Amino acid sequence: MYSLLSDLSIIEASSFVASPTAGLYCAQMGAEVIRVDHKAGGLDYDRYMLTKEGRSLSWENLNRAKKSVALDLRSGEGRELLVELSARTGNLITNLPEKSFLSHDVIAAQQPDGAPDLVSVRIMGWHDGRQAMDFTVNAASGYPLMCGPEEWDLETAPPVNQVLPAWDFITGAYCAFAMLAGLRHRDVSGEGSEIRVPLGDVAIGTMANSGAMAEMLCRGADRERLGNAIWGAFGRDFRSRDGVRFMVAALTAKQWNGLVAAFDLADEISALESELGVRFAEGDRPRFENRHRLFDLFQARADKLDWADLSARLAEEGTTFERYRTMYEAANDARLVADNPLFGPSPANPSEFAYPATRSFANIPTRDAGDPAPAPYLGEHTEEVLAERLGLASGAIHALVDRGIARLSDKD
Repeated sequence: MYSLLSDLSIIEASSFVASPTAGLYCAQMGAEVIRVDHKAGGLDYDRYMLTKEGRSLSWENLNRAKKSVALDLRSGEGRELLVELSARTGNLITNLPEKSFLSHDVIAAQQPDGAPDLVSVRIMGWHDGRQAMDFTVNAASGYPLMCGPEEWDLETAPPVNQVLPAWDFITGAYCAFAMLAGLRHRDVSGEGSEIRVPLGDVAIGTMANSGAMAEMLCRGADRERLGNAIWGAFGRDFRSRDGVRFMVAALTAKQWNGLVAAFDLADEISALESELGVRFAEGDRPRFENRHRLFDLFQARADKLDWADLSARLAEEGTTFERYRTMYEAANDARLVADNPLFGPSPANPSEFAYPATRSFANIPTRDAGDPAPAPYLGEHTEEVLAERLGLASGAIHALVDRGIARLSDKD
């Protein structure tokens, strides 16, 4: 919703989550992102959940602020139009296979004189060509077998999958960065780039970047399950006397001292330090290694305090904490949504369902973020884009529509 990239146009040929996310982030910074789909909609066009009118809320939110072109991508003529759009624009984000009609080399070979060298960002499965999705690379990463209650046996316990498709969203964000890196290089050198980002590499690479891979190799075994505790630091979920669940975290001495004060545990903590011969304020290690003793102290005190009193104490001491909410509660929480400048008024969504919409996650104080833009109707910009990008006359475009090669808006 900012205009930092207003001089940039990108063709996006994609589906599902990672690739549309990359285009979304570019669009929110002002780029003209033209999503090209098969005329009946891409593989994600009717992705669950649907409104009663049959509109996908997932598709609607991942494609805000974009333009939509609908072509018959099962026909040679429709594919040729997408290749030409990509060649003339010079910038492409896609998750179509490299050995498809939309390969980097095919597009580059058709670029007209004067077009910028092609920068393409392609999301793949695994680096060796195998297919992958967020849910499958997550299984390979090891994280699902690190989740779950402490008492579960490592050898027999089931995996715990995450609900959030985190690898898709991380990959999408990384691909937006990769696109801008390719453009920066082209600005300096005039040279385009073919950039391939395997989803599986994002997962296993993030695991390595976090230090977890080195940790497993160093210890020569897997990490134990921790339940809801934070690895290597002090933090866990607790329950107040009136049944409210909340999370606290203390990674600094200030955060730790604030928790001790809020829970009024100075005497108990001092006694435990004397018993164990440690100083908990000195770092993560003594707090983590003695976490069970500490958890017992904090939960015993939480058992005596109602949430209103305890949350006021935690806030007064400047601690890091948060109450657990259901997602429905979060969507209706004024502090998180209604009073948060991240969200703007509902645009005219294709679903005709009004709800808060996000602006760019980045906040630029000196610039007006503007209101969120709606997602397009499928094919809403077909005529506009074919005319402006390819120079086709209105009659030629409507001939394509009549022959089923192109489709106009599916609004009605």
